[in-house]
Amino acid sequence: MALVWDIDPVLFQVPGTGLAVRYYGLIFSLVFLGGFVLFYRQTRRAGGTADDAYDIILPGFVGLILGARLGHVLFYNIDRLLRDPAWLFRVWEGGLASHGATIGLALALIWYAKRHRLPVLAVTDRFSFSAALGAAMVRLGNFFNSEIVGRVTDGPFGVRFPVYEQLPPELCPPRYPSQLVEFAMGLFVLAALGAADRLLGRQNRPRGVLSALFLILYFLGRFLVEFIKERQGANDQLFLSRGQILSLPMLAIGVILLAYCLKRPVRDLPVQGREPRKPAGPGPAGPKKGRGQRPRAKGKR
Repeated sequence: MALVWDIDPVLFQVPGTGLAVRYYGLIFSLVFLGGFVLFYRQTRRAGGTADDAYDIILPGFVGLILGARLGHVLFYNIDRLLRDPAWLFRVWEGGLASHGATIGLALALIWYAKRHRLPVLAVTDRFSFSAALGAAMVRLGNFFNSEIVGRVTDGPFGVRFPVYEQLPPELCPPRYPSQLVEFAMGLFVLAALGAADRLLGRQNRPRGVLSALFLILYFLGRFLVEFIKERQGANDQLFLSRGQILSLPMLAIGVILLAYCLKRPVRDLPVQGREPRKPAGPGPAGPKKGRGQRPRAKGKR
């Protein structure tokens, strides 16, 4: 008999305000907290300061939300945007895409790296653990929301989603719990990154390898899980789903990056991994004048 998942997405109502606290919102908050803790540990281990870690919060938040929202709207719901442009800003109605989140976070990390004079791949390596945790936890939030469900199945692992179907439980078809499969996949990617970090010498690892591994493992897993997920786009009639098509470029980037990093390994820089500043002038600096020295008087001809 299939499991029935009939949990109200609203955890509780705030008295006197009409505001609802949802499981998804609570889990999303834990994503930011856990992701920051992982990035903080990586930054401190590399010799960075606490302020270096705190500086990722604002650009990371903006890049994640904007990228995920715009990705969902442009990749999956451009028709709805054209009918109702204001829907773009109604984030509370749902609609975030992992592919857009990846692009938004990548841009935020590039900006952060330039601001702190850090190699971009060193920053993305340190953030890869946070990205894997976020990918896992967001899917757990989708499960509590009864959204992004799997395809109908007659296998032993089917789950009925009355909230999604808007039907009594006995009338709901069993579906693959694809959200839980992606949750487990994200945890696997996180564990694989931790194992690779240890095997490659932690701070002595080739720069960029962890970033490449994240792209390969996550988007390969995402490509495979799409075979058991319900199609997201109404006009998605191709053999491959839109999520699979969007995963292929990410996967290709990961493979190319991994090959490049292993062929020409660059070890992470000591301490904070900052690139040295370039000299201000074109030539070597001249000797500094000591205090109290008087300029030499010019001789008479």
